[in-house]
Formats: sequence, C-alpha cells, structure tokens
Amino acid sequence: MYLMGLDIGTTGCKASLFRENGELVAVSRREYEILFPAPGWAEQDAENVWRLAQECIVEVIHTSKAYREITAIGLSVQGEAVIPVDVNGNALRNAILGMDTRTNEQNRWLEERFGRHELYSRTGMPIHTINTLPKLVWLKTHEPQTWQQAYRFVLYEDFLIQKMTGRWGLSRCLASRTQLYDLQEGEWSEEILSAIELEPVRLSPLYDSGTAVSTLRSELATAWGLSNQPLVVTGGHDQACGALGVGLVRPGLSMVSSGTAEVVEVALEKPALGEVLEKANISCYVHPIPGLYLAMTLNHSGGLLLRWFRDAFCADIKAEAIARGEDAYDLIFGNLPDSPSPLLLLPHFSGSGTPWMDTTSKGAILGLTFSTTRADVALAILEGLTYELNLNLELLREGGVIIKELRAIGGGARSKRWLELKANVTGIPVLVPKVTEAASWGAALLAGKGAGVFTDLTQAAEATLEFTNRYEPNPEQHVAHARHYALYKELYPTLIPLLSRISGGNP
Repeated sequence: MYLMGLDIGTTGCKASLFRENGELVAVSRREYEILFPAPGWAEQDAENVWRLAQECIVEVIHTSKAYREITAIGLSVQGEAVIPVDVNGNALRNAILGMDTRTNEQNRWLEERFGRHELYSRTGMPIHTINTLPKLVWLKTHEPQTWQQAYRFVLYEDFLIQKMTGRWGLSRCLASRTQLYDLQEGEWSEEILSAIELEPVRLSPLYDSGTAVSTLRSELATAWGLSNQPLVVTGGHDQACGALGVGLVRPGLSMVSSGTAEVVEVALEKPALGEVLEKANISCYVHPIPGLYLAMTLNHSGGLLLRWFRDAFCADIKAEAIARGEDAYDLIFGNLPDSPSPLLLLPHFSGSGTPWMDTTSKGAILGLTFSTTRADVALAILEGLTYELNLNLELLREGGVIIKELRAIGGGARSKRWLELKANVTGIPVLVPKVTEAASWGAALLAGKGAGVFTDLTQAAEATLEFTNRYEPNPEQHVAHARHYALYKELYPTLIPLLSRISGGNP
C-alpha cells in the first residue's frame, strides 16, 4: 500500500510516493514558469501546472510500478494564488500568484473599509498584496467580464481536486491563508464576502485537512495506468503540510522551510494575534491538525534568489554541473568560506516579506569593489537571507513565541553550508529530518488520514520522524556574524527612502 503526496509549489511541482512508514519510494519533479506580464505582476498558467503535475504522477506510477497499490492522494499547494474557473473547472485566465504585488490600491480600500486591526484580528492575515482577498477585489474592478463569467474562484488545491474528482473541496488550512476566512468561526467570513459582493457559493465548500473528497475519476485512473481509483484527500498550504511532515504537531515546535520562499512556522495551541506580531505582519492560520494553529514569517525571495543568481551569473557552473551529473547549487555554494562575506545584501528582490511587508522595497548589494568575487556575492546571498530570517525570529520571541530549535526542510535543507550558517547566525540548533521534502510527506500523511490508514495524525507524524543531522551554533562564528547582523538591521531603514523613489512609490 502506498500514499502519494502531490506538492504544487510556486516554481515547480513534484509527486512523491511513500509507504505508510514514511519510506520514500519514488519522486518526480517538473519546473514551470512564473509569468510577469507587467511590473509587479506575477501569474501562472494553471492548466499547464495541471498538465505537468500529471506528468509527475504518471512517472512516479510507472517508476514504482504501483499500478494498483496507491490508496490515496493528498495535496500540498502554494498559498494565496487565485484562479477564476468555469463550471467545468477550467481556468478562465492565468492564476494571480501570492507574490503578485498589483493590489496596493485594493489594500488601501480594505484598510478604509475594515481597518488593519479588525482584518488581522478576524482573519489572522495582515493587509498585504500576498492575500487572495485584494486579488479578488482587483479582478472585480479591472476584469469585470472575468468576474461575471467565473463560476468559482479557487486556489490550487480545489482546482486540482476538481480536476481529479469532479467535485469541489478546499481545506480550512489553505482557506485560512486567503484573508476571506474567519478564524473564530472556522468558515468563510460572511461580512467580508458581503463587502466585496461575492456569494459564498462561488467559493469551494470547506473541509478539515485529511478529508476524503471523492475517488479519482475513472478516466484519469485509466490514463495514468492505474487499475484502481485512489481517494483524493484535502491537504493544505505547502508550508503547513511541511510543518506536519517535520513533526510540528505540538505547540512550541518550529521549522524553517527554504524553498522558493523562506518561511518559519511555529505550532500554536491558539491564534497568536498580539500587538508585536501584528506590527511585524506575522500571519496566523489553521494547522492541518484541527485545533492547532501556525504562526508564519515570510521572505518572498528565498530559493528564488538562489535560482536567479544561478541562472543570471553562473551559466558555466550550471553547465558543468549538468555534465557531471551534480547539483549546480552544490558547486556554487558548497565551498564558501566560514568567515562573513565582505558584502551586505538586502534580499528584497520581490519586495519585503515580514516584518516590513513593503512592496516598494528592492534588493541591494553594498560593499562592491574591483576585488569582489562571484563567491563573495554567493555568500552574501546566503547571509542576507539568513539575517532576514534572524530578524523575524527575534520578533517572534519578542511576541512571546518560544523557539528552542529549528527543523529544516525544503531544498535549502540539503545545503550543509547554509544550515551551518543558520545555526551560527541565529544561535539556535538546526535539525535536519531524514525526509527533507516534508511538505510531500505531510500531504501523504493527510492522504493516509483520509483513507483511514492513520487514525491519529499526531501519532503518525511522530512515529515516522527521524533526524539525520543536528547543527549546533559555533560561538566564534556567532560573534563574527553578530557584528554583520547589526549592520544588516540598518540596511532597510537606511535604504528604503531611496528604494521607494526608484520605483516611484509603486511595486
């Protein structure tokens, strides 16, 4: 018996097949494009994502020869993206992604209509362009024909569930990332929907994570080479599924996820919506395990910044890696020195995430000279991302959230140099699980819950959790980086007046 986790990220998807004990049997990946049709816009061809996701699924089925043993499929998906669809679930336009920053005007209207504190207290989501709510307001204003034609407005989870089953369903976990969900009521907010004139039936019905929506369509099962029809199960936000997969199933446990974006998640027994976290724009939403919540920090750049550097400046290393059958990132970042870079880098290449949530901010590199090397810049990228991470950890602690260790997942968890740097900068031990692609395993755990394989998700997640490495902070390196970190904290306040003027005050 196998469980499949289908992970739909911002820049790529993967299908992973697991045994119920957490053993990874097969995995298949595909990358896809982010489209930038206008400054500040970020869109995606959702139908192409579905096509590539199917390629991954078929490849995993044939690689593993699991033609009849796949019991259930769970989904881990990127958050906040919105897709208008017709009655058959076909996309009417490109998805507007979470990283899209076109909605400043709509956010000003939302602030006037509700107030920042009221929206945050109700939904757990600070006002920001990342949210689904202002994207819907933008569509209603600027694409009225799409607004009228759309049968439903969906996220990637219910988009794919409908594709696979013909039925609509969305997890409360992912719904709570939209700013349309009432944390206290556990349902779509009637007041918010009324304010934007959106009928609740134009959103998908809500389920707890780990709920079986239906079986896979028979025609898809045949096309994929399956002789059975697995259950399709609600999953959740990819970071939340990662939290489940790395065992954040009790209050106080925390992780750092270094994928396209870099995120910290902390498990909570109740929503943390205090003044410090509100001021820091730290979101709070529903955990895949009912009754728990997650506090989340966000840096949009994350691994996307590494990918930009690889593709823009390391074409020779990328070609060498391909020829040698190695990972280009290992060659670029694997042998960097322990001492801090002579440069300082502000990683706001797609605006800033928490705590500033400033779409006008931009990336910056300070300290360049004629002796600057490509390795100096590579190290400055890792340091800038890690300093931004530490800034958010400090605010979480100031807000009363205790962080004793960080469990590392995502692509960044495969980089020994980056993991050492995280421990040395933050002064917090960093643990690496055996399964670093924890979002896929979290989705598979939820698939197992929906199929009745697991009755207790907490027990199942803990029983299969195993750590392979632990990185303790080096006191000397911590002191060395503390000096650079103190300078880093001055970067944004010093540069933002100029960075804002570069963009004319707009993203």
